Amino acid sequence: MTAFKTLKPSTLDRATFVRTFGDIYEHSSWVAEKAFDLGQLHELDEVEALQQRMSDILLSAGHAEQLALINAHPDLAGKAAIQGELTQSSTDEQAGAGIHQCTAEEFARFTALNDAYKAKFQFPFIMAVKGSNRHQILAAFEKRIHNDVDAEFKEALAQINLIALFRLLQL
Repeated sequence: MTAFKTLKPSTLDRATFVRTFGDIYEHSSWVAEKAFDLGQLHELDEVEALQQRMSDILLSAGHAEQLALINAHPDLAGKAAIQGELTQSSTDEQAGAGIHQCTAEEFARFTALNDAYKAKFQFPFIMAVKGSNRHQILAAFEKRIHNDVDAEFKEALAQINLIALFRLLQL
């Protein structure tokens, strides 16, 4: 188990807890709110324990809540990135994968894949990009676009939980 580097969740009041962990799941502070409300915060002083609780909350949520959380995520190399409208975490994650270094051809491929993916699945492509580069991301995009909707919905939730773990490990 990994202790948090900069804080101890069990010492936080509800407002501070939600402010601290509210964007671990992109624009979805309800996950942090429910994690706090379940109590026993001393158990959450380890990264993996808090991530497991938050993951369980997401996976037990209704389909509409899950879909709203998926849709809260930006397109990779999309308009929000170009216009500087991403959360700081998303900006850092995309930059770490070198997405900002796309050639014109790669950017066009991202745009075409984003559009085709959203047309097929009705939600954005989600990938935990930490440790990946833009070539690996494009390859995953091209492979996953052939999945069926149920499989890709489950994959999106799995990727979101992985993103959450990476974000928690930074704290």
